[in-house]
Amino acid sequence: MILKKANWIGIIFGLILIIVDFIFFFGENLFYFLIGIAMAVIALPFVVTTIFETNLEKEKNEQFLEFARALAENVKGGTPIGQSIKNMRNKNFGSLTENIGKLANQMSIGIPMSKALHTFAEDIGSVTVKRAISLIKEAEMAGGKIDDILDSVASSIYQIEKLKKERSAAISSLVVQGYIIFFIFIGIMLVMQFKIIPLTDQVNSVGGLEGIGGGIGASSGEGFSTDDLSRPLLWMLLLQGLFSGLAIGKLSEGSVKAGVKHSFVMVIAAFLISTGAKLFL
Repeated sequence: MILKKANWIGIIFGLILIIVDFIFFFGENLFYFLIGIAMAVIALPFVVTTIFETNLEKEKNEQFLEFARALAENVKGGTPIGQSIKNMRNKNFGSLTENIGKLANQMSIGIPMSKALHTFAEDIGSVTVKRAISLIKEAEMAGGKIDDILDSVASSIYQIEKLKKERSAAISSLVVQGYIIFFIFIGIMLVMQFKIIPLTDQVNSVGGLEGIGGGIGASSGEGFSTDDLSRPLLWMLLLQGLFSGLAIGKLSEGSVKAGVKHSFVMVIAAFLISTGAKLFL
């Protein structure tokens, strides 16, 4: 609920800023800079929500590992899996405690275990948990040694989480390099926008160079302004930031969704730097 309220607050403040910007600064360089700030205000709560959901999924995966281990120990002690789940309803498993309580309550009122486990996995929404629950359901229906299956599930989840952390640590340097390369790219675009492209105006103002100056607008009789020529550079920066961020998220955390925060930082930084530079250069 708090995150949803934050989303609406961000949208309202962003729209107010856009309206004020249109009324007082339309047509000025400051107009585009304030538009960028407004877009950041609107998008920030959604990005924070995405980060929160990603971190929550990680925590639930870790807590499910502890739950699977505890469940395996109970089953090894001779307690049926259904009763073991009911016995753990009051134990603390962090963000997973509520889901485990719901699972135990469903089984207490007679809902079949397979259906209750399916609901449990869907409520959590984690791919790792869904795969583990699928294995547990199959083992329970097949009547095999459920304690060995639970041990295997716990070991599998542990290995998956361990590999994710190792990958994140190994890729961290590449993430930093990705940001450095992106900001170098911004610097190159700024040099082109404020140093190289303005030379076209000087060329157009020199008589006798129709092949360069006159040739640009020869067919229509009109030349292009520096703003017309520099605008595609801004689009290039925004697209570069969007896809670079998504790629960084995929490489470092194995999820495109995790790259949303990187894309947000890069796109907003590119837009504000590009538009803000016009105020001072």
